[in-house]
Amino acid sequence: MSGPSLREKQAPLKDSYRSDPNSAIVTLKSTGTLDSSNVTCKLDTGKQMQQAQQKVAGLHPFAGGDDPEISGELCSGDMLLEALVACAGVTLKAVSTAMSIPIASGIVKAEGDLDFKGTMGIDRNAPVGFKDIRLSFELKFEDGVDVPEEKVAKLGQLTERYCVVLQTIAKKPELSVSLQGSQKQEGGDDKQYSWEENH
Repeated sequence: MSGPSLREKQAPLKDSYRSDPNSAIVTLKSTGTLDSSNVTCKLDTGKQMQQAQQKVAGLHPFAGGDDPEISGELCSGDMLLEALVACAGVTLKAVSTAMSIPIASGIVKAEGDLDFKGTMGIDRNAPVGFKDIRLSFELKFEDGVDVPEEKVAKLGQLTERYCVVLQTIAKKPELSVSLQGSQKQEGGDDKQYSWEENH
């Protein structure tokens, strides 16, 4: 016996978002850790993701998806924040190494606010995508080494300037989207479909 359809799963969520618009707003979060050894950023992931052989994207529960702790499916929004944390963490480590700023440890956090009224097509004025994203670093410098404040400010400025994911989000690249499809017709021929949009 199959479970409820996506439409059946989404109907009560849509009703809830219509009656209480604030219930559609959720903050997604991603965290990574830095240490003194490598130019790396270790992403903190859930138990299901650690055990998975491959990443599988699915709907967020606010859009009718299954509980990710059970399904192991990741929301693409979570993955976007993970990419931001990873890129920003690695960039900061590379910049700090070049500047001889000794980082003992650190935490990189990204939070993004989503309004599912836009994603679910309930409110045309609600944004589809993150409305706000906050990126932060909590660093511990090695004991006994003086790190001037102006050097810390420069570390922040250069990390922001050279983080590829951050700059991609901030400077909206030219984007093209294409879709191709095919379908068997009576008589054996394939019908081709094509759509493209440039932004």
